[in-house]
Amino acid sequence: MSLVDRRVTALMRQIASQDVVEIVHPYAQLQTFGALAYIAECYGFRYADVRREGENKSLHVYLVRDADPRAQQRAAANAAAFPQAGAGGPVPGMQPGSLTPLPEAQPDVDLLATLIKYDSLGAVGDRKRLLTMAGALAALFLLMAPLTGKYAVLLPLAVLIPACLLGALRINTTRRAKLAQRLTAAGCTPVRDEAGRERYVRPVPYTA
Repeated sequence: MSLVDRRVTALMRQIASQDVVEIVHPYAQLQTFGALAYIAECYGFRYADVRREGENKSLHVYLVRDADPRAQQRAAANAAAFPQAGAGGPVPGMQPGSLTPLPEAQPDVDLLATLIKYDSLGAVGDRKRLLTMAGALAALFLLMAPLTGKYAVLLPLAVLIPACLLGALRINTTRRAKLAQRLTAAGCTPVRDEAGRERYVRPVPYTA
C-alpha cells in the first residue's frame, strides 16, 4: 500500500467512526493537509482548528462533523459516487492514486491550506506570549549579570535574545498579514474565537 493510500485509509476510518477527525503527518506539506482536509469535508466534516503539539511541535489539523443537512447530503452523494474510497479506490477531488487536486478542487484545497497556514502561524507566534518571553529573558539576564559578574556574556544576551524573539514576531506578523489578504480576497470573514485569536471563517463548501 502506498503512502497516499495509507493516509487516505487512515482518514476514511476516522470519518466512518468519529465526530472529530485529526490529521497529523510530521513531514507532510501544507498542500497535503489541505487535500486531506478537503476529502474530509467531502464526507460531512468542516475544518475547525490547527495546533502545534508534542516535543517537535508537529502540526495537528482538526475537523468536526458538520450537522448542516447540506453537508450530510454532500457526504451521502460522495459515499455513493466513490464506494472504494479508503480501500485503494478514487476519492473526491483528487487525481487517481494521489493527493493532487483535480482542477475543480484546486481552489478549495488552496484555501484550506492557506487557512491551516494562517492558524499554524498564530499558534507558534502568539504575540502576548512572545512579548512576555522577551521581557522575562531580558530581566533574567540583567539580574544574573551582577550576581555572577559575567557582564560581558549576559548583557549582550539581554539584548540579543529578546531582539531575536521580537524579530521573529515581526516576521510572523508580516506573513500572517499577507495570508489574511489572500483569505479576505477569497471571501473569508475575520472573527475572534473564544480564546481571543483572530481567525477566518470561509463560505460553506457545499457547491461541489
